[in-house]
Parts: sequence; structure tokens; C-alpha cells
Amino acid sequence: MTIRVLIADDQGMVRSGFTVLLNAQPDIEVIGEAVNGQEAIAQATDLHPDVILMDVRMPVLDGLQATRRISALPDPPKILVLTTFDLDDYVYEALRAGASGFLLKDATAAELVHAVRVIAAGNALLAPSVTRRLIAGFARQQVAAPQPATLAALTARETEVLRLIARGLSNTEISDTLVIAEQTTKTHVSRILAKLGLRDRAQAVVLAYESGLITPGG
Repeated sequence: MTIRVLIADDQGMVRSGFTVLLNAQPDIEVIGEAVNGQEAIAQATDLHPDVILMDVRMPVLDGLQATRRISALPDPPKILVLTTFDLDDYVYEALRAGASGFLLKDATAAELVHAVRVIAAGNALLAPSVTRRLIAGFARQQVAAPQPATLAALTARETEVLRLIARGLSNTEISDTLVIAEQTTKTHVSRILAKLGLRDRAQAVVLAYESGLITPGG
């Protein structure tokens, strides 16, 4: 099945470069481009893409506001936030608004293609070490008081798995850490998301920090 992509970025060269690269893939098609957040919302509504590459800083309406509004649509597309290495306060908020992960603008061609496929498959792109540092950095300012009732539905093992998800570990890494089968890890992750009413791993990371289950560097 072809992954339909919308690119939202105010830099024409970025849009063109991403479009050429992604259209060269047999399973990916760029169906639209937007120069600001307002256009991204309109095209998301009209074109129904599977994945949106969303720049953080754009005129008229920034990527954060656009992400929040698009995530509120019925059956919303997955959103991959485009950012620079320096990052900014928008990015952690973008996760809370509904983004499923991040992609650095200087990512390689292979990383871009991989990111689109990962997001389209319903996974969160949270493994890179820069993303772990990012989440920890902004969570340092965002951590709320512990909310034990929020996590009360989880078993001890599920809580342990959630803690590892929040540290940015993949299913394979979690399996190796806990010495359990990867299928068992996948089952735990699915149950965690279902019990807590979360869409994906990105939301799980946010909840883990905001509930006080894990602290930056923890």
C-alpha cells in the first residue's frame, strides 16, 4: 500500500528535496505541499494524507498549532515534526499536541524514508539519542506531581515497560533489558496503550514524564 505524504515547510528547497526523494520510493507518494500551518490544515482535511512532515516554525500558523488542530480531526494523519539540532520549546509541546515523533532537517535520505515508514506503520519515532535528550530536556520543565491513580491500572511489569519506553528504548532493547521475548514486550506495550487510552508510544513518553513515573535522566 502506498504511503501518502504531505510536506509542510516554508522553505521551498526543503519541500522540493523531500518531494524528489520520497517520490523515488516505490511505496511513498507526496500528494501535497504546504508553506504554512494553515495550508497544512486545509490540505490535511482535503487530501487525507497518511503522514505529514511538519516544520515547527512557519509563518501564519506554526507547526505546533497546526499539529494540535490536525490531531483533533477525525481519523487524523500521523505527524512527524521537522526540527533543527538546536531544537526549541515547541517540540515537546508538539508531542503533547499529537505528533508521533521528530526528524532532524539534516537527516540522511535513508533516515527520512525510514522515518516516514515507521510513522505510517503507527509507531513513534523516539529511538534516536537526540530525541531522548530532547524529551528529557523539555520534560525537566514540564514534570508534574506524581499521579498514581493514572497508572494504577498497570501491572508492575507494565509499569516497568512504560518506564523503559519513556527512556527511548525500542521493543528489542526492552526485551534485552528485561530478558523477555520481543512478542511479550509487544503485548505489554499494546496493553499499556489500551489501559491508559494512549494513541502511541509518543503519548506514553509524555504521560510517563508528566505523571512523575520517570524524571529527566531517570
